[in-house]
Amino acid sequence: MTSAAPNPALTGRARLAGVMGWPVGHSLSPRLHGYWLAEHGIDGAYVPLPVPPDQFERALKALPALGFRGANVTLPHKEKALALADSATPEARRIGAANTLVIDGQGRIEARNADAFGFIESLREGAPAWRAKERPAVVIGAGGASRAILVALADAGVPEIRLINRTAARAETIAADLGGPVKVMGWADRGRALAEAGLLVNATTQGMAGHPPLDLALDRLPPDAVVHDIVYVPLETPLLAAARRRGNPVVEGLGMLLHQARLGFAAWFGVEPKVTAALRAYVLAQP
Repeated sequence: MTSAAPNPALTGRARLAGVMGWPVGHSLSPRLHGYWLAEHGIDGAYVPLPVPPDQFERALKALPALGFRGANVTLPHKEKALALADSATPEARRIGAANTLVIDGQGRIEARNADAFGFIESLREGAPAWRAKERPAVVIGAGGASRAILVALADAGVPEIRLINRTAARAETIAADLGGPVKVMGWADRGRALAEAGLLVNATTQGMAGHPPLDLALDRLPPDAVVHDIVYVPLETPLLAAARRRGNPVVEGLGMLLHQARLGFAAWFGVEPKVTAALRAYVLAQP
């Protein structure tokens, strides 16, 4: 099955949500949420909201007046959304960015971040044998996605998280902010960092369509270590292909996007949606 049920007719009581970004035309979120709305027969809509950076504050503050229940936030607005919201969850503050906004009955905007949840749920779905507390994890990259992944792994109980980035100072800043089990290792030591690891995560854009592959030899990675790439275009990156050839369990990046969306949908539309094979096929079939 690659198509959702027909979307119910909207009424004047429809619940509204959307995704704010610049640009936003590439986003899979309207298709994803539209599938769930149709699947559950909800009187609601989820729309793309292209907002240039200099208009973001005005657009954000207009959402309650327009009747929106909330919105997702994507680049380049995630940090500004956190700063402008009326309140924020502790997790969003630790990550330093918001990707989900929830508006209450009084028009107050709460900033949340569902990326850590989306990552760990995707990992547990794709690699059910993985055990957080048994072995170190290696995370490549020190951008916004990396912060969410580090929070997720620390909260899951990973004993040591080896953070590697081409610019060491950026990684050191994140490690100082988050503390706990995060340990920075130099780019030149990235191969050595794989020894005894139970998980390797690519949190960079390397391997994405139009970008060079991640420069990382897997020779020292244990054969049973899970390899997770958050890139989902293409679904199988060069890193995942190399890991699969070695026999390592692999987890592709689409699951993180799908699972993080569950929290916002539940808050806005009052239904706990599920990630299914039919949903994946529908989202990937976007024209």
